[in-house]
Amino acid sequence: MSSATTSTRGFDVRYRTIDLVTIATLGVAFGVIFWGWGKLYEPLSGAAIFSFPPSSGLLAGVWLMAGVVGGLIVRKPGAAFATEFLAAAVSTFIIGGTQWGFSVFASGFWQGLGAELIFLLFFYKRSGVVVAALAGLAAATFASVYEWNAYWVDWDWDYKFAYLGFFGLSGIVVAGIGGFYLVQALAKAGVLDAFPVGREQVDDV
Repeated sequence: MSSATTSTRGFDVRYRTIDLVTIATLGVAFGVIFWGWGKLYEPLSGAAIFSFPPSSGLLAGVWLMAGVVGGLIVRKPGAAFATEFLAAAVSTFIIGGTQWGFSVFASGFWQGLGAELIFLLFFYKRSGVVVAALAGLAAATFASVYEWNAYWVDWDWDYKFAYLGFFGLSGIVVAGIGGFYLVQALAKAGVLDAFPVGREQVDDV
């Protein structure tokens, strides 16, 4: 077993060019999605259905998808974090940026770190729907705690924990489960044949 290719814990740490290109492509694509979702967020969160302020966390799962998808496809250390952080950066520098300015960098950092830790926990070997859901939940948890101190400092603890619950649910369903099935669809379409998830689809046939 080559030490240049795998770590002592058995996961691949050597990045190929296609890995880097894929992370960059996903980062840009999700960055545009993040930017667009940011433009929709304020009118949506102001709708009557979200009259309980913490329930706006249900809308936040979209911003967690990049890290989950990146980690599921490129099963290597740093992939989930890099994809999420790059997407946050792209959404900041698109013309007009976002209403949150450069604080989006901090959001991307914590969201990416949360997802990354779950993939690390499974040594980048497992990428099923449960792992994806846990990655979405962890990203939401890290992001929620950051936002308690960045945006919601005036909220009481009941509001903060309610926001964490709504955000976590969105992270599980939208980023985790949604991200998993997005990756599966891409794999079935044959665009991920260079990655383990693409080869797994072939093996299942």
